[in-house]
Amino acid sequence: MYKVTPNPPEPETDPKKLQEAADRTLDYYLNPKQAKSENKPSPGQLFTVVDGIDTESLLANLSETLASADAMVSDLAFDLKGTRRHVALGILQLIELSGLLANRLLDSVNP
Repeated sequence: MYKVTPNPPEPETDPKKLQEAADRTLDYYLNPKQAKSENKPSPGQLFTVVDGIDTESLLANLSETLASADAMVSDLAFDLKGTRRHVALGILQLIELSGLLANRLLDSVNP
């Protein structure tokens, strides 16, 4: 059976267009563009919180961070003497209070 087909198109032989296409392809794979952040952090900012994290995860991480700070200050406070110990115990009490508030909020978010 004979099927009539149109002639295939002539290949493009313009060297300038071929070079541009090759450069675009190489740039795409070898020099990828960095994703642009909408919110630029200030120059002195070292840490950021990723967008889109749910409240429960944030509160759970806050509770764990406060528990770690509590353990560190507690260990330090019992190695100190005098007014330095009182300052460390005051910081420890503030951390424990913040932990209680965070845990209460975490309980109310996910009963």
